Amino acid sequence: MSQGVWGKLGGAGIGLAAGGPLGALVGAVAGHFLIDREGSLFGPTPREVVFTTGLVALAAKMAKSDGVVTPSEVAAFADIVQVPDEERAGVERLFDLAKRTTSGFEGYARQVAEAFHDEPALLEDVLDGLFHIAKADGAVHESEARYLAEVATIFGFDEARFAGITARHVRLADDPYEVLGAARTLTDSELKARYRALVAENHPDRAIARGLPPAAVAIATRRLAAINAAYDRIAAERHLT
Repeated sequence: MSQGVWGKLGGAGIGLAAGGPLGALVGAVAGHFLIDREGSLFGPTPREVVFTTGLVALAAKMAKSDGVVTPSEVAAFADIVQVPDEERAGVERLFDLAKRTTSGFEGYARQVAEAFHDEPALLEDVLDGLFHIAKADGAVHESEARYLAEVATIFGFDEARFAGITARHVRLADDPYEVLGAARTLTDSELKARYRALVAENHPDRAIARGLPPAAVAIATRRLAAINAAYDRIAAERHLT
């Protein structure tokens, strides 16, 4: 994670305007509660801060729902949210505070959903990141699965889209077609077109070009790997070249 994102958290104040539950959380960590008459922090809202603090807060609430944080989940979290050593303590405070607060996860999820309502791919990034953390101990437990489904609902994803996201991480039916969101009835040319569209939509370079934080780029990289693996399996079955 770049110094810029966590520098904003550490010196939150007038430059940060997350507002809502995420703004209150960041303000508590930074020791600032610069609230205006409308109840939100002053200044513009940096999208990378909303994305990353939202991911951290939702991961913390997921840990609370599961009741335990394993070393493998901590390592998976570090894979996605890369923090300079000098700023790690601040991120840990953010995680711990989000986990302890009596506020429900729904407020954090709604704020992230509202911030990126016109960019559903970013909302998928958040869910992919949460799945990566949840499955790090070898399984997505029942409480985690329920939690992820509820977050997906708040994000506006229907059951079919959530099933496709889940299939990238949990081999419930071991169905590569579900990973691609493709029907088995597609012709070879239609399947190739679907695959190329997914690669273009989910390529990490696209996330970099859009100025997204490293956490989003890391998630996009893993998602593209899952898409490629699913297509490779189908291509082998169909003898595609």
